[in-house]
Amino acid sequence: MEMYGTADWKTEKHVPVIEVADVIKKGEKTPITVSVGKEIAHPNKTEHYISWIKLLFWPEGEKYPIELGVVNFTAHGESIRGPDTSTVYTEPHAVFHLKTDKPGKLIATSYCNIHGLWKFEKEINVE
Repeated sequence: MEMYGTADWKTEKHVPVIEVADVIKKGEKTPITVSVGKEIAHPNKTEHYISWIKLLFWPEGEKYPIELGVVNFTAHGESIRGPDTSTVYTEPHAVFHLKTDKPGKLIATSYCNIHGLWKFEKEINVE
């Protein structure tokens, strides 16, 4: 059994999707959007939700990846009146910014409270 699910995101709503240019400019701040449920919305209810998204960057030639950030999603419709009684929901969508001189691999992970850990990777080049 694999620790991370990695099924194609077009048919699986748990895998995080990384949106960034394939080639970024050396030393310039580059936005990176990571979301879960881009094509098919993931449930966002008190009993079933995406808890967090984490983004790492593994520069080419380095021994370990570098954590760029973690975003926690903590509002899933709950209130003091019980599950799904509020109109407040956070969506599993985050924007990170990266500045680098090296090409490498972006690694996004996410956690569903019912279906566990999910991962997606994307190579980026620098010009």
